[in-house]
Amino acid sequence: MSIKVTFYNEYLEERDWEAAKKVYPEGQQGPIREYLAKNPDIELTVVTMEMPDCGLTDELLNNTDVLMWWGHGHHGKVPDEVSLRVKKRVLQGMGFIPLHSSHVSKPFLALMGTDGRLHWCEDQKEILWTVTPSHPIAKGIPEYIEFEDEMYGEPFGIPNPDEVIFIGWFNRGNVFRSGVTYRRGNGKIFYFQPGHNTNPVYYNPYILKIIENAIYWAKPDFKYEPRSDDFFPPDKIIKD
Repeated sequence: MSIKVTFYNEYLEERDWEAAKKVYPEGQQGPIREYLAKNPDIELTVVTMEMPDCGLTDELLNNTDVLMWWGHGHHGKVPDEVSLRVKKRVLQGMGFIPLHSSHVSKPFLALMGTDGRLHWCEDQKEILWTVTPSHPIAKGIPEYIEFEDEMYGEPFGIPNPDEVIFIGWFNRGNVFRSGVTYRRGNGKIFYFQPGHNTNPVYYNPYILKIIENAIYWAKPDFKYEPRSDDFFPPDKIIKD
C-alpha cells in the first residue's frame, strides 16, 4: 500500500523573487517531487497557499499519511482553521515534517506550545552532523554533509526533543539542532532545518534521502478510528 504524502508549499516567493525563482523555478516541490517520483511506495500531492484552504481540505488531510510543510514569509496568511485541522490530524496519527522556516508555521507552533524563535543570518557554510546514526531517518546518511544555507543558531525556542538526529555547525561558530523528532498524540513529527529558498539544498541527494527516510518513519503506525460514544463498559460481572 502506498504512503500518501502531501507537500504544502507557499509557492509565492519562488514565482516573484528572482533569486528564489532562479534556484527553484518550479518551487521547492520541483526537486522533491522529481526525487520522490522514483519511489513506487510514495504517492505525492502538492498544494500551495493560493488554493482554497491552502489546498488542505478535510478530505485531503483525512487521506494523508504524512504532511510536509514549507513556509517562509507568509505564515500569518494561513487560516487558523487550517492550522487547527492539521494539528487535529497529527494528534490522530498523521506524520508531520516541517521544513526550514516552518519552525514558525502555525501548525508547528500549535503542536509545540512554544515560540520557535532562533538566531539567523544570511548564508554560511553549514556542516550537518549525523549525531544519531542508528535512527531510521539517518539510514544511508554519512557522518556529515557540507553545503551552503541560511544560518539558524541556538537558542532554539522548542521543547526538548524526543531525539536529536542532526546538529548543524556554521562557519562563524553557531550550532543548531537541525533535525529533531517529537510525538504528539498518535502522530510523529520531524523538524528539519536545511532548505532556504535561495540555496539549492533540495538538489543534494543526501538531503532528499533524509526527507524520504523521514516519510517512512513518520507514516502512521495504525489506522485511526474515532472513539465510540459507548465510553463505559457494561456494569456487570459475568459469573461462571
